[in-house]
Amino acid sequence: MQVAQESQEKASSGAPASDHALWLALAQYRVGLMDAELGFVARLARENGWTAEFAERVYGEYLRFCFLAMTAGHPVTPSDEVDQVWHLHLTYSRDYWERFCPTVLRAPLHHGPTAGGARERARYFEQYARTLKSYAAVFGSPPADVWPDARRRFFEDPLARRVHPRDGVIVSRRVLRAALALLATLAALSVYLSLWWSP
Repeated sequence: MQVAQESQEKASSGAPASDHALWLALAQYRVGLMDAELGFVARLARENGWTAEFAERVYGEYLRFCFLAMTAGHPVTPSDEVDQVWHLHLTYSRDYWERFCPTVLRAPLHHGPTAGGARERARYFEQYARTLKSYAAVFGSPPADVWPDARRRFFEDPLARRVHPRDGVIVSRRVLRAALALLATLAALSVYLSLWWSP
């Protein structure tokens, strides 16, 4: 649960993001080297198990988050997906601190962890709710698959863990339910056939 530093720059007088100089700079910005064999968005997809299309969408949402961090006038908190982009961007430290912050944002954008506890949870919950309201005011309704409601953001998403394929098997709930239903059907059929065939 991270928070962007309060913006030193206020949103222009109701101008839509598409007409804002910062938004125009963000829209043209790409992280890292353009000729890299494994580009930023491809790395983001690989490290999170996302499709290339979803990773590209989340990258776009990260740029929107950065716009809000600089213009909303209050601290903003990212969704878990957007936070994954921010974490990866910070590992491109030269790009982040020497290019992105000074030339695109024109201000530092720090990423800090929560201190933990009920008070912090309540603070971030409120900040996230305000972030969603600011997003809606500037960009329209946020996509729910990237910007879930605050309950999911703070009570479900933090339960996620990285799992290496050598250490475990990941099965979706849908596949697990189907497999269990099939096993139950086979068990019932076995009992029925054993009763039917027994003398």
